[in-house]
Amino acid sequence: MYDKDAVIIGYDAVSPLGTEIEEQWQNALLGRSGIGPLTRFPLPQDFPVNIAGQVADITQKDYPFLSARHRAAWSSPVFSHSLLTAVRALERSGVEITPDIAPRTALTYSSAIGGLDAVLKADRRLQTENKLPHPYANPNSCINMIGGKIAIATGAQGPITSTISACATGLTSVIIGAMFLAQGVADIAICGAVDFALVEPILAGFYTMNGIYTPKDGQADGPPEAASRPFSSNRRGFVVSEGAAAIILATREFAHAHGLSYATELAGWGMTSDAHHFVAPHLPTVSRCMQNALDQAAIQPQDIDVVNAHAASTKIGDQVEFEAMQTVFKGKLPPVSANKSLIGHAMGASSAIESIFALQGMEQGLVPPTINYTPDPAIALDCIATGKRHIDQDFVLKNAFGFGGCNACAVFRRAV
Repeated sequence: MYDKDAVIIGYDAVSPLGTEIEEQWQNALLGRSGIGPLTRFPLPQDFPVNIAGQVADITQKDYPFLSARHRAAWSSPVFSHSLLTAVRALERSGVEITPDIAPRTALTYSSAIGGLDAVLKADRRLQTENKLPHPYANPNSCINMIGGKIAIATGAQGPITSTISACATGLTSVIIGAMFLAQGVADIAICGAVDFALVEPILAGFYTMNGIYTPKDGQADGPPEAASRPFSSNRRGFVVSEGAAAIILATREFAHAHGLSYATELAGWGMTSDAHHFVAPHLPTVSRCMQNALDQAAIQPQDIDVVNAHAASTKIGDQVEFEAMQTVFKGKLPPVSANKSLIGHAMGASSAIESIFALQGMEQGLVPPTINYTPDPAIALDCIATGKRHIDQDFVLKNAFGFGGCNACAVFRRAV
């Protein structure tokens, strides 16, 4: 064991399953879906998307950044939700960022889409009312401002960067945070991601790309909670959702020196670029990403107890991920959990939220089910489709893949 290894000392999330971490975990274990009717904005006539995974209101919680005045300035929900998860994760970790700790506290919390909603609002105001944008419109749209606001709120003064890698952003944030620790430039890293992409042009754009869930021609819409179907023979694309998650890393040395407890650690990671297609994943580079994570963790494929899959519910994405797992595990796959069946696809935040579910599962020896599953003859796997399962987990592989061929995989290890 190396003193600069990254251990996980705290985490927090909000998702379509709830705004408190235990509430979300229990809903996941019960196989409850967070998908429902889209109500984030009035639906125009014939708008092609009408379901989503939405986060419940958090404004009743007692934090200064949730005050009406603060939210009026920082109107994009990416700010209130990222701040909430980061501050609560630090509270859970037991770390107080004092002046002596601040210079060695890194920040990699990011977003795939950021505050695009604020730019759209400013443009509509300009076009329909001929009024100039709100003074905070541009700062709301800056993705790096998410980390900047968290730094202001927490006092973190170490390295800060925005790790934008599409739907792999959350896990990439954790990996880059671990790099800072390994390089000796930080002792703590505030990692994570937030995305609130339920705005009209983004949803409509996913529809025209044929990526988002649409019913089969000639068939009526089913219930919203049955729409997200990873690895299923009747999968019809992803359901867009929203959410945020923070994961606090520390070096093993720092944790021991400050009496901080931890149950899990980052054992290894891989990052690759497909260099192949702007959205379709590439089997060789996806496979290599998983293998690199195992190699860095210095373990064999058979040591992995569970895979927490990316599993967006797209035809080609799920197929390639399965074939990559077949390659890496030489046909002997461990159980595979697909959390997007429960929460939908929260863009860059999805892999951070799912990593927290994986960590909770390791701590408790439980794995949530993959709901809405109908076996696909071309994808033969055990996706825990019949309810939560008790599995003793020493190693979990987490996969995350994003547009542009951004691949990130991590091996989490239960601390001994």
